[in-house]
Amino acid sequence: MKATGIVRRIDELGRVVIPKEIRRTLRIREGDALEIYTDREGGVILKKYSVVGELGDFAKEFAESLHQSVGHICVICDKDAIVASAGPTRKELAPGAALAPGRPISDELEQTIALRKGLTRFSARNERMIPISSGDDAQLYTAQFIRPIIGGGDVVGAVMLLSRQKDEQFSPADIKVAETAACFLGRQMEN
Repeated sequence: MKATGIVRRIDELGRVVIPKEIRRTLRIREGDALEIYTDREGGVILKKYSVVGELGDFAKEFAESLHQSVGHICVICDKDAIVASAGPTRKELAPGAALAPGRPISDELEQTIALRKGLTRFSARNERMIPISSGDDAQLYTAQFIRPIIGGGDVVGAVMLLSRQKDEQFSPADIKVAETAACFLGRQMEN
């Protein structure tokens, strides 16, 4: 654990305020769910809860199945980070790479999925691509399809198809598969 040097008192209702600097750094917002853990030394650990992140291995297998079905890079994220990805090369998905699981999503992607609408962009139409994670070079993509995952009425993440092939266009079937995947994952969140 990393010490912050910040000390807070518990109020009469058992509440403690998480400092603004820590909330900003960890992207914790009002209404976010936190998991509470204890360690052997008597410490309390708060971890931001991700419904999509709970799917872990299932999301990884799901992304790989989508990639095999449509042939495009597939990424599944929650509202903060990439949860799973599958693509043509392992280098793109290796730790530290722009599409690696655990990598924080870009602010622009976060804002896009918050709109609750699907988005399709093609460089062949001179449309600007959205960076998927911080440090991601969005201009490497030639096509993007982003579909929010909505579970229990809330946006909980997104399913994305990406391509780096010149003049790539997603077929209506590709888009329907990704939309179905997002709907399916949304239903899994409700159960």
